[in-house]
Order: sequence, then C-alpha cells, then structure tokens
Amino acid sequence: MIEVHLIGTGGTVPLPKRWLTSLYIKLRGKATLIDCGEGTQIALQEQGLSLKQIDTIILTHYHADHTAGLPGLLLTMAKNNRLEPIRIYGPKGLKEVIQGVTLLARFIPFEVNCIEIDGHSVFSLEELQVQAFPLIHSVECLGYRFDLKRKPKFLVEKAKALNLPVQYWSKLQKGETVLFEGKEILPSAVLGNERKGISLVYATDTRPTSSLVRQALQADLLIAEGMYGDVEKIENAQMNKHMMMQEACDIAQKCGVKDLWLTHYSPSMPFPSIYEKMLKEIYPNVKISQDGQSCVLVFEEET
Repeated sequence: MIEVHLIGTGGTVPLPKRWLTSLYIKLRGKATLIDCGEGTQIALQEQGLSLKQIDTIILTHYHADHTAGLPGLLLTMAKNNRLEPIRIYGPKGLKEVIQGVTLLARFIPFEVNCIEIDGHSVFSLEELQVQAFPLIHSVECLGYRFDLKRKPKFLVEKAKALNLPVQYWSKLQKGETVLFEGKEILPSAVLGNERKGISLVYATDTRPTSSLVRQALQADLLIAEGMYGDVEKIENAQMNKHMMMQEACDIAQKCGVKDLWLTHYSPSMPFPSIYEKMLKEIYPNVKISQDGQSCVLVFEEET
C-alpha cells in the first residue's frame, strides 16, 4: 500500500490557510516529497508527518513556489541530527539550484545527492518505479507517474504437485530459478498471472498535454493542477501555461482514472469548492482538495 498526503494546495504564493502545493508519499517506512515550496516543513509538522523518513525529494521545476522551502527543510533535518544521505531528483539545472540552496542552508552534515533527469527518465525508489514525463509550462517542468508493481500469486497447489520443499518457495516467489532434483524450476511454474499494481500520477503547472493523457491512463489516483475554475480565466491559463479545473476533469474522464484530486489553486481563487457541482458533471470522482488531504492506495482485491 502507498500512503498519500497532499501537504498544500496553493499555487504562486501561500495564503493564511493554504500552503503551497507539495506531496508526501510513504511506502514501508520511507517517504518521498514532491516539491517543496515556502512553508512546506511547517505544513509537514502540522500534519504530524515525519521529516526523518524523507529519503528522496523530487522536483517538478524550479519556480519559487515549488522550491523555496528547501533551505528550511534541509536545515531542520540537520538540526534534528540527520546523518543519512538524501537524494534529490529534478530537471536540468538541479545542481545549480542546490548550490544556491546550500548557500543559505550551510553546514548540512549529510550528503545531498543530485540526480538530473528529463522527460523520458525512469528510475526506482526501492519498490516504486517512477516515470518522468514532460509537461507544458513557462519553464521545463516534469510530471511523474509512480507505479507499485504487484507480484503474481504463488500457487501452492502447483508447488505441491512438483513436490517442491517449502524452502524453495520464497526464492520462486522472488522470481528466482531454483535447482531441484537435477531440474531447473522456473518461477512461472508456480506463479499465477500478472496482477494489477497501484498507480499514482502527479502533474502540476502545465497546459493539457498528450504526455499527461498517456501517463494518466487507468491511474488509481491523478493529482492534477486546477489553477482556475472561472471559465473567463482561460486566457490567463493559456498565457501562463496553467490548467483549468475543467480541463483536468476532461483528462481524468478520458483516461479512466479512479479518482482525481485538484490542487495548485490560484491565490485569486480563495474558495475553489464553489465549482464542485459543475466539475462533478464532467467527472464525478473529482475532489476539490484541501491541505492535509490523505488516503491509502491498496491493491485491488482478487475476485
């Protein structure tokens, strides 16, 4: 299962009751933070989420509302006696950004590993596979799809039919071939069909784009930008390379996602929930997210 926590839902600048957009996902005691705008570390602590468990930070792009919280976050980690290294992923220019951050956050006692990626990069965070994809914004910006694969079911009856001792079962479950009575036993001999995993897509600061449509197909949860809800703001969205709430709902409907959370609201839209009824007519499973919204994504039950 994957824990999903939407830390903030604001875009551009924070408001008194709305922190800037950031996402915290947790799997087996390890946490990944996506984006870190001003105030992110305060919001994390308000929501009772551990900074210590964060071992990875992923950045979508380098506008201040997605990065200005990094110096404070790293300094707080240092003050809490962190010694474990942290890795940071982001588009080209990441190393220069982190150099600037460390001018403010001096004396960091742990290693900061910077990994620059592009819109075609695939990487793993232990069990999570991450696919980056390009978005359309005023600067280079990346969206991310997170997939947690599910191992095929181990078929005990097939293992018993082969007279396999129990000590071989775990190796076969892990996908290893074993040698038994002079014969190689392949995992496929005792494993069932491939099973559906869990998928989460995060895309903010973008116009609608085919890459987002491809990556969001059949996702369990799409967290997408809804900068504006007033249809008269479409010119603002097009000019500043942002997405309307209605456009995000159209994508969710087209892609067959299970749930859509909107985020990254314009500070000119203090009450985004006023658009909820209209948006549900486009896509019923849309949520006008609030800071601190969370859920647990779990594997589907087998029929």
